[in-house]
Amino acid sequence: MANQIPEEVIEEIRKSNNIVDIIGEYVQLKKQGRNYFGLCPFHGEKTPSFSVTQEKQIFHCFGCGKGGNVITFMMEMENFSFYEAIKFLADKSGTTLPDSGIKKESSMSQESQGVLSAYDWLTKLYHHLLRYTKDGKEGYQYMKDRGIGDEAIETFQLGFAPNVKDFVAEFLTKKGFQQQLLVKAGILSQLNDNDVSDRFRGRIMFPIRNHIGKTVAFGGRSIKEQEPKYLNSPENELFQKGKLLYNFDLAKKHIRKENEVVLFEGYMDVISAYQADVKNVVATLGTSLTEPQAKLLNRYVETVIICYDGDNAGLEATYKAANLLRKTGCSIKVAKLDNDMDPDSFIQQHGSDAFKNRVIKASDTYMGFYMRYLKMDFNLKIEGDRIKYIENVLQELAMIESSIEREYYLKEISNEYNISIESLTSEMHGYRQKQGIPKDNQQKNRYTNKTTTSQRNKKLLPAFYNAEKKLISYMLQDSYITDKVKDELGAGFNVDDHKIIATHLYAFYEEGHSPDISLFIERLSDDRLKQQVVEVAMMPELNEISDREINDYIRIILNESNDSVNIKSLKEQQKLAEQQNDPLKAAQIAMQIIEIQKHLKSTK
Repeated sequence: MANQIPEEVIEEIRKSNNIVDIIGEYVQLKKQGRNYFGLCPFHGEKTPSFSVTQEKQIFHCFGCGKGGNVITFMMEMENFSFYEAIKFLADKSGTTLPDSGIKKESSMSQESQGVLSAYDWLTKLYHHLLRYTKDGKEGYQYMKDRGIGDEAIETFQLGFAPNVKDFVAEFLTKKGFQQQLLVKAGILSQLNDNDVSDRFRGRIMFPIRNHIGKTVAFGGRSIKEQEPKYLNSPENELFQKGKLLYNFDLAKKHIRKENEVVLFEGYMDVISAYQADVKNVVATLGTSLTEPQAKLLNRYVETVIICYDGDNAGLEATYKAANLLRKTGCSIKVAKLDNDMDPDSFIQQHGSDAFKNRVIKASDTYMGFYMRYLKMDFNLKIEGDRIKYIENVLQELAMIESSIEREYYLKEISNEYNISIESLTSEMHGYRQKQGIPKDNQQKNRYTNKTTTSQRNKKLLPAFYNAEKKLISYMLQDSYITDKVKDELGAGFNVDDHKIIATHLYAFYEEGHSPDISLFIERLSDDRLKQQVVEVAMMPELNEISDREINDYIRIILNESNDSVNIKSLKEQQKLAEQQNDPLKAAQIAMQIIEIQKHLKSTK
């Protein structure tokens, strides 16, 4: 719980971790005005509605409503317990947590904690064996022969599992790990005679880390005739290969710097590219790209360069990956390799400069790749195939948003096949109409009208409700305003939640705190109230507010309170008149109620 860690330590950790920097490791943020915006990591969206304010050190999503400070974000994002969030942020900022008196609660099961610890020990063991022992000499020589240097071996913590049946089993048993857990985790293999064997023996070991750098699985590559060639850890609570990308933890900072990511199919491609000084690189884990992986990339970056093998299987995989990424909103480029090449072999044969300039920087647009890919299905020497090919290209081209890009490829087709640009344009617009895509100027108007309609259909809130929210937003930033509201209004807010928030604010300032929205949020125990405070705090406000405006808000709130009290009293009188069979008096009271309600409506 929060109160088990001294408040001053929590405060130091929170202030040492800038919320923009921390969230920027999970979401591609762009500054607009005073705030930063990006795609919300908590729900699917294509238009950014996730806002982060550096000044207030809070975040808020206008789509799903989630919000809070840097500690809240880590708890939501990583499913951390409070202690885990604090520990993670403390490690990042170099802050030391007290050794005693803290319950080190975890969001993970005991079993998963045990597996994570075993993987950590194994990462160190395998790496040490590869670099410094006779048992790892065979694996080390293999890496050298593949052109992998010591720096890359260190960076990726590559290792070697010796071809000894029970080497790992004995090592981890001495560390206190139960054999049953190690079998379940896939570290050991259960044999028919109830004996066990090391799962990865005789293989080069690639630690597979999650996005915060913890080893959650291994990939093992055979270096002789052992089958299968690649062997992964089995999936479990910690490791779902369709949700992780190899090297994502190290690549994040380079991805943000370059504003693009290079996507590979294999570990060795990533490591070779890293050695070639292309470091914004990740890879899938032996499967096709999945939707969770595509959405993960879309949160971080706008442009994905797909760099798969140059053979037909690589082209098919590229096409599927490209379409999945486009659906999530990514801009696509496709690196072009010869049919007999993969990224690793290209780098080994032609060097890093050639890879950067002739492969990565020379990548095709999606449309350029699609035209190349589509030619595999047609014999363009035959007239009928040429026509079908052109029709297919025009259908795909019709879906491209950029009119400049459409015109560029129309001219290319026109020149290559000697067809007038007018005919091609007319045919393409026909496909756009069939798909229900409006003309470019109509496209803009459609979204403008949609936004206007959405805003118009929003429920109008009463004047007193908005006055209370505005007042609280200023109180969060100014203790003088809070003192004034406390003296003149006290707990006289009409909305119960606003009343509770105001009461907490009075106590917050009485304890001597300066205005600090992030700290105030941390002191609230009710998650619903936290969300409301964040929402109010994100409201736009004037740099300076006059006493007159504050007084107007207080007056509106008091009027609502007084009118509500009057209506309640009159309704009780009306009920009494009806019980006393005095219809005239009851009618007169009803007229008074109607007049007050009319007055209320006129102020809303």
